[in-house]
Amino acid sequence: MDERAAAWLDAVVATPGLTALDRAAAQRYLYDDAMKGLELVAALDGPIVDVGSGGGVPGIPLALALPATEFVLLDAERRKWEFLTEWAPPNARAVWGRAEEQKIDWAGGAVAKALAHPPVAAEWCLPLVAPGGAAVLWVGESADFEALAVAARKLAAELEPAPAGLALLRKIGETPPLFPRRTGIAKKRPLA
Repeated sequence: MDERAAAWLDAVVATPGLTALDRAAAQRYLYDDAMKGLELVAALDGPIVDVGSGGGVPGIPLALALPATEFVLLDAERRKWEFLTEWAPPNARAVWGRAEEQKIDWAGGAVAKALAHPPVAAEWCLPLVAPGGAAVLWVGESADFEALAVAARKLAAELEPAPAGLALLRKIGETPPLFPRRTGIAKKRPLA
């Protein structure tokens, strides 16, 4: 971990409301875990949007590791957006807003960690991704990959093999006309 990443991680731990983890646990669960997706994200072309970035996870560690890639750190909470604005590296910019309100089919990829149940996270991420791109989701060991595959198909994507703890959803077509659904609908009525 370089100095910039260490300073950012110190700020995440010190800022109320971003994490309850101590510094050692934050490094393991926020920084080290984010880096598990580095190879998948590095293989994507075009800008990467971190949906529900919060304190910048996984977007800031990935942006620091991939300085030639443009990142968008998206969060709907103003307080978190302000933190992201302060800590975004030069190749990243913070955007305040909801995923459902963003332009569709524009990003080379989307990433999300601890955003929502995987099918809901897929619904918030995939409409932002252009055909040929992919969403990389950090998922728990108990993730229902069958439900995630169902949601992906409804969003013009396919579930592809990925390392343990990650899900890779490849966008194979344009976002279907019904998506994105209105704010809150994905969580109330998940696709799977």
